[in-house]
Amino acid sequence: MLPPMTIRIGIGGWTYEPWRGTFYPEKWPQKRELEYAASQMTAIEINGTYYSSFKPASFANWAAAVPDGFVFTLKASRYCTNRKVLADAGESIERFVGQGITELGDKLGPILWQFMATKKFDADDMAAFLKLLPAKQDGIPLRHAIQVRHDSFADPAFIAMARAANVAIVYADSADYPAIADVTADFVYARLENAVEAEPAGYADAALDGWAKAAREWQAGGRPEGLPYVTSDAPAKAQRDTFVFFINGAKVRAPHGAKALIERVG
Repeated sequence: MLPPMTIRIGIGGWTYEPWRGTFYPEKWPQKRELEYAASQMTAIEINGTYYSSFKPASFANWAAAVPDGFVFTLKASRYCTNRKVLADAGESIERFVGQGITELGDKLGPILWQFMATKKFDADDMAAFLKLLPAKQDGIPLRHAIQVRHDSFADPAFIAMARAANVAIVYADSADYPAIADVTADFVYARLENAVEAEPAGYADAALDGWAKAAREWQAGGRPEGLPYVTSDAPAKAQRDTFVFFINGAKVRAPHGAKALIERVG
């Protein structure tokens, strides 16, 4: 299990050509890019798992390339979430969690289930989907986060069912999609998707200061002010693992944003 009540900050993936020479040192071997990225931050969201499956050896190799305490989160296969009837996703979910992800061992963090922007809230179908999410795989506990991107999910019924299932609703800072800041699980998952290339770290200093403050409040069990909440209800205050990823937007700035936030959080 992860050490309790930590703040983990990182990026999406580690293979990106524009990072070579801007984040990765000049002439750094590409086969060692994960090793370098893991030395600079504390988590990486793997997006490749959304597009294809991997062999158990791949997960084992990734785990071996990073230091103790480092964590990977995994974006679940699109075949699980990009469907009209979510209740029919059971076989795809079993195939995803059974492909060898537990080879990550204690470096396995939450699984991110991301829905298309056209997917609308259907209470019965979403409830059925949440029931399909496994609590364990190969004896290892699993944690789940869902990212919804349609306005219809700003519904107290959705907040209640996610909270009952202990599934985190991803907070996304995005110019394109609605955001939901309600805390619904024993951990928080935030994706900062609004980076701009004009800022060296993707976000202005004042914005980074604000995200550092929010991360500390999330970790402490608080409810940061100024964020969009669907309900006024708040779960019992308890310290929470907190994951913050710089992803999308001006991707070239993502590693610098993550490093800047790590410095602020301490």
